[in-house]
Amino acid sequence: MKKILVLCTGNSCRSQIADGYLKYFAGDKAEVYSAGVETHGVNPKAIATMAEDGIDISKNTSNNVLEYENIDFDYVITVCDNARERCPFFPTKAEKFHYNFPDPAKFVGTEEETKAEFARVREMIKTYCKDFVEKI
Repeated sequence: MKKILVLCTGNSCRSQIADGYLKYFAGDKAEVYSAGVETHGVNPKAIATMAEDGIDISKNTSNNVLEYENIDFDYVITVCDNARERCPFFPTKAEKFHYNFPDPAKFVGTEEETKAEFARVREMIKTYCKDFVEKI
């Protein structure tokens, strides 16, 4: 079984969304972990936007990347530039992938506009994760 780590800055939003979709699309094909170079807690709006698409990430936790330093990952996916730049070195054979998704948590707008931005980014991450799993 492949081991995938999704890495973001605070493990609160984009990496949590990717975690949910990678688990959904990979099923028993992969073990999926998500972490941040910091921990900020799981964003309630990320939980809500995933629930709108039928995926429950409400029990996810925000984890620090150092918690997983002894796991031999096959793939590491960074979902923001900050994480890619600050990610500690792991002595691993993992293939590294990167996509800098917009951060919906930093979006400024009305409640409805913010909800739409979360949904837009969610769909981008969903497409990326579906394509990624099809290739592993």
